[in-house]
Amino acid sequence: MRKVTLICIGTLKERFFVDAVEEYRKRIGKFFDFQIIELTETRLNKGNTGDIERVIKDEGDKILEKIKGKKVCALAVEGESFSSEKFAKFVEKETDFCELCFVIGGSYGLDSRVKALGKSVSFGALTYPHQLMRVLFVEQLYRAGTIINNVEYHK
Repeated sequence: MRKVTLICIGTLKERFFVDAVEEYRKRIGKFFDFQIIELTETRLNKGNTGDIERVIKDEGDKILEKIKGKKVCALAVEGESFSSEKFAKFVEKETDFCELCFVIGGSYGLDSRVKALGKSVSFGALTYPHQLMRVLFVEQLYRAGTIINNVEYHK
């Protein structure tokens, strides 16, 4: 079975986001061996915006520990945009050979060391809250699974 991991900084807080992700996780299980790894957010020292680089680096360190041996794909606004069909082809091609690991960074962005390890994918130029981005990602991964497996869902 194709293996996909999603690494995220932070946890889902709102019940409606948790419910949405759990529903898509169940559906994704038909197509992928899928797991979500949640890593603890690094807190910014109060009033110290110069500390943002430390936060990004610390979160990057946490991510780098978890991605060893996986093909990395960062979810980042500056990444490549795909149609759902092309995203499905990308996921299919990459998971033919290895575990594919998508990464959603923290509130201040994703460490450049993580981005440098592989492809970056964009879900558009808009900025999304990290919790909502997780919901959007799992829906698109489910959609990719239906496209790859010729299951009616995608229109």
